Amino acid sequence: MIKVSVMYPNELNARFDHDYYRDKHMPMVKEKMGDFCKYYTIDKGMFGGAPGTPPTYIGMCHLFCDSVEAFQAGFGPHAKEILADIANYTDLTPILQTSEVVVG
Repeated sequence: MIKVSVMYPNELNARFDHDYYRDKHMPMVKEKMGDFCKYYTIDKGMFGGAPGTPPTYIGMCHLFCDSVEAFQAGFGPHAKEILADIANYTDLTPILQTSEVVVG
């Protein structure tokens, strides 16, 4: 299994609509990817290394798929539409990372 993490850095004066991300964007991504995405999680940054410090990331999601090929098959055909929706909830540029899940 792989995990594709999409992380949004916590930048000063950045716009990030957590409600839109949770209620519209991510359900749309799952709907478009269908069974190629087994499930996803959403994180909302609380604080950094210590309470009271700013979080490193204001928000992130993690898409869990059987393989890189499964992710590409589910995301690729809808990439343009999914990426175009980013402007509806943030002005940040996401950071992506693909990882192998070794303990689940």
